[in-house]
Amino acid sequence: MKFGVSTFITDRGVRPAPLGTALEDRAFDSLFIAEHSHIPAKRESPYPDGGELPEMYYRTLDPFVALAVIATVTERLLLGTGIALIPQRDPIHTAKEVASLDLVSDGRVVFGVGVGWNREEMRDHGTDPATRGRLTDERLRAMRELWTQEKAEFHGEFVDFDPSYAWPKPVQRPFPPIYVGGGPGGFHRVAELGDAWLADGMPPDELGPLIERMRSVAGREVPVTVYAAPDDPAQVEGYLGLGVERVLFYLPTMPEQETLAYLDRLAELAGRYR
Repeated sequence: MKFGVSTFITDRGVRPAPLGTALEDRAFDSLFIAEHSHIPAKRESPYPDGGELPEMYYRTLDPFVALAVIATVTERLLLGTGIALIPQRDPIHTAKEVASLDLVSDGRVVFGVGVGWNREEMRDHGTDPATRGRLTDERLRAMRELWTQEKAEFHGEFVDFDPSYAWPKPVQRPFPPIYVGGGPGGFHRVAELGDAWLADGMPPDELGPLIERMRSVAGREVPVTVYAAPDDPAQVEGYLGLGVERVLFYLPTMPEQETLAYLDRLAELAGRYR
């Protein structure tokens, strides 16, 4: 089982470069970072974890800018979005950002994607929350065309463009792996468009039946990465028993010295299972 970290990179926490260096120095295999473009001050969508929405949600750095910085100071660390909010992203620009990051990192991108939960946020991007699932699927299909075709074109319900040149192409062929986030409502997306399921850090006894259900929908042995996992040895052992491919420990957003100390504890825990 592999071990990485998931976190929010903000203007009040550790900077991207020292974070990336610290992770690679401690033998973590990956970093997945969250994305929110903004958070409307007047919210109707409840925070999924309950209570007030933490400020890290509206202070996040752009994930592709932050990961590009990390790419320049690391050699092996996988660079993941966890997750990129596809209903809020132009597919042509996003395809170029993913391919550009894959190029400058020499093929280390993992494209974690999802539909999001904050309806006010997506409405500000012109997205109807009721159709965000279909929109996500279509934009992912359009991006795959842009990554793989000399002259790409796409004609759909939401995305429509005539034959076009779009470079660079990703280093990874045919394109970086797509890790699909979300619950059972997105299992069809895992089946049709995903290379792995990016599961929330739920307890293993809850995750196990969902893995079986997801793989039944997909009709194949889809790898599973657990996102925002707690640093609980019992849960880590449970994930190991389920055969998950990777555990991403949740790293709170903190200043650099506190972050380094926290990573030392996480690295010690991960070292017991390597």
